[in-house]
Amino acid sequence: MKSALLTIALSGCATSQVFVPPEQAASLQRSLAGEERFLRIAFYGTPFFGDATKKLLSPVSPDQVRMLTNPDGSPVSPGPVERIFAPGTPVRVLKVEFPTAYAMSERVLYTPRTLAWVFLDVSGTPKQSPPYVLVLRPGLKDENEVKSEFDRYLSKETIKPMLEGFSESVRLAVLEKKAIVEMPADALEMAWGYPDRKTFELEGAVKKETWFYADGRKEAVLRDGKVAELK
Repeated sequence: MKSALLTIALSGCATSQVFVPPEQAASLQRSLAGEERFLRIAFYGTPFFGDATKKLLSPVSPDQVRMLTNPDGSPVSPGPVERIFAPGTPVRVLKVEFPTAYAMSERVLYTPRTLAWVFLDVSGTPKQSPPYVLVLRPGLKDENEVKSEFDRYLSKETIKPMLEGFSESVRLAVLEKKAIVEMPADALEMAWGYPDRKTFELEGAVKKETWFYADGRKEAVLRDGKVAELK
């Protein structure tokens, strides 16, 4: 009985966290569906919060996903890492789904159903496998913000030449979503994704940047555009 009441409560209080006007959302759905893109950074492929009909494409590891919380406030993990997709992997946009009242009612209850979902056919996955879903950030207000978020993760141009231009050790680290000392800033971004925040300072003539990840639990210190320390 308690479980049923919790289900009803969760179902009734869901509110969209996306504020794109309906006419802009419809235009985006038409224009983006079918587009061929490339992953701009390395992504983890994981289960989709217990929904077996989908997979999650996540820029961060499952323990860093902050889309859902348990009653005690702890984050809900989507599931363990199943694979890593390299930057430059081709993808095709199957559809973009905004969290309308109808869409949210059709989504599995304990999923990030109040956010916009991008369904992707990822190159190299079996034809009959579930689509991967890239969940866009909350707070999107218009089509320009959606397009910017799209471009942030899905490049219109292949980035393989950039990846192939790194040294072998750096390239292998990126493919494993790992950071190593001496990797350039572009490679760090491809491997770890976008930091939560950055700080900048000068040490004499040297430009020092500190990139913070995982709520400050991971840091990368860069000097003159290359990783100097990892914490």
